[in-house]
Amino acid sequence: MSEMSLRMTAVARRAALALMVAVMGFIAMPAASAAAPAEAFVDTNVSKGLAILNNKSLSLDQRKAQFQTFILGLTDMHRIANFTLGVYRRSATPQDQDAFAAAFQNYAIAVYQSYFTKYSGQTLRVTGSQEKSPGDTIVTTQMVDPNDQSGQQPLEVDFRVLTDNGRFVVIDFSVAGIWLAIEERDQFSSFLGQNGGSIPTLISHLHELAKSYH
Repeated sequence: MSEMSLRMTAVARRAALALMVAVMGFIAMPAASAAAPAEAFVDTNVSKGLAILNNKSLSLDQRKAQFQTFILGLTDMHRIANFTLGVYRRSATPQDQDAFAAAFQNYAIAVYQSYFTKYSGQTLRVTGSQEKSPGDTIVTTQMVDPNDQSGQQPLEVDFRVLTDNGRFVVIDFSVAGIWLAIEERDQFSSFLGQNGGSIPTLISHLHELAKSYH
């Protein structure tokens, strides 16, 4: 595997946890009137994703299928894919953009499905928030493993929450300080820069990476 592939795979491993966690906060719902509505939004919706992950009455394949449906129904993969293309989106044909969005979705789901069981017993605890500008809030949380006896600081997972026409939506998330959409955009831009800006080449690479997680 090339050095670029290794770096992208490392990003994918970090993205797996973030994707699982972020989808729990990716639900669009009316803005609450509480003092910290963005915090309440994240806190309330975490349990909805965890209920699927922790439902032991379902088989592994059933949990995968239900959570995949949950992801696709509550996230805008096309929007995220367009962002991760960065400046290369400007010169991409509509056909390449659509093909990339499909490959990105397949890649993201494959990464998630490969790793989510490792984290299914953990929970999130909201620790605060900071408003960057009106309607744009960073909600800070910690991932807590009830079986961890190491005494180490819980993993920090942060959500960027926008108010969009009176509804909340998460547009990015970070794990241990790494904002995943930005990280993927940088990695994809680097790959494209080394491959003549060929989006079909990146699409093929994403398909290969996705296969490695099955």
